[in-house]
Amino acid sequence: MIKRYKCGVIGLGYVGLPLALAFAKKFTVVGYDNNSKRINELQVGIDSNNEFTKKEIQQSNQVEFSNSRELLSSCDIFIITVPTPISKNKKPDLTYLKSATSLVGEVMSKDTIVVYESTVYPGTTEEVCIPILEKTSGLIAKKDFQYGYSPERINPGDKLNKLESITKIVSGSNKKTTNILNKLYKKIIKKTYVAESIIVAEAAKVIENTQRDLNIALINELSIFFNKIGIDTNQVINAAASKWNFMDFRPGLVGGHCIGVDPFYLTYKMQKMNIPPKVILSGRSTNDEMGKIVAKRTLNLLKLKKQDFNSLNILILGFAFKENCTDFRNTKVIDIVKYLVKKTATVDVCDYLIDINQAKKLHNFKIYSNIPKNRKYNAVILAVAHKKYKYLKASFFQKLLKKNGVIFDVKSVLPIKLSDGRL
Repeated sequence: MIKRYKCGVIGLGYVGLPLALAFAKKFTVVGYDNNSKRINELQVGIDSNNEFTKKEIQQSNQVEFSNSRELLSSCDIFIITVPTPISKNKKPDLTYLKSATSLVGEVMSKDTIVVYESTVYPGTTEEVCIPILEKTSGLIAKKDFQYGYSPERINPGDKLNKLESITKIVSGSNKKTTNILNKLYKKIIKKTYVAESIIVAEAAKVIENTQRDLNIALINELSIFFNKIGIDTNQVINAAASKWNFMDFRPGLVGGHCIGVDPFYLTYKMQKMNIPPKVILSGRSTNDEMGKIVAKRTLNLLKLKKQDFNSLNILILGFAFKENCTDFRNTKVIDIVKYLVKKTATVDVCDYLIDINQAKKLHNFKIYSNIPKNRKYNAVILAVAHKKYKYLKASFFQKLLKKNGVIFDVKSVLPIKLSDGRL
């Protein structure tokens, strides 16, 4: 049997909220976030990320959503799930992680266990976080308190691979702590994997998305080549996928706060150790160019159809970083917009899932929830394959497009005969 812990979950985004709700089925939970708006919404059952319904939130009566530090002081297990983004110069930004660690250090007591779920480079937990905990708490690690690392594997917008059904890596500061954490997570998750050490768990997490990033980069590079020789990338992949061990990756924009970020955590650590990460950074460079390539190819198609470049109006469908997701952090659709605007095109962006008001605060181009009425476009770029956009008919585009208008299908979800271009 595992004792009746009181869990404090720090950070209630895509990772923290599912954890808080899941643990609340077994334990008492304090869900902490310093965003007052987020707390106020969750207290009345609203998840602005659209991952949980009001009923799902409110039926978890053992969780208290709060930004009160005092409430956290009664917890004996803390799980830190704050974002770990990159800076403008593409270096790890540990600001949120350090701040959350300081907060926990200030409220924790003896015999506490602190678990990190945020993506970090190998060594971060013990080299960066634990010294902060010791300094702010006045306690000694492995003697007065224990710690662990259990990397998140949440996939926003994915209704199939949810928290309860994934395999969760667990690791602790000693064997006893690892066993406690393994039993704790098994209360809410069907399967766990016990890593040999915290640094192994950190490294495992950071290579998951790096591997995916490189695989997509390969296909993106091939899509540029296939376009030049006049064949369709997806037709090539479909043929190749008839082999039993072919890995079916598709071309596209690679953004978000995981795949487009995690490789830089790994390469940062490699560079600190004088190991040049040639392959990883090359893949990142390829993927970072794809927004510009989509924009260029759209303009080339317009040129072939002899459109007037002095008055180009272009509609982009989708602004989130991936399909069926409300999150537009680090979206690569922005690269398409910037390039087209630079070429003097007028660009409208439409996305029915994102928070339009928040998007307008951060960006100075026109963003709509619904497609503007009575407006005609030279080109429509289907950038994000949201559910409502995947099954659009020819008649829909006929109403939107000017004569000889162009359709560019980034994700290749439309019938091939309907689109003029796709990756």
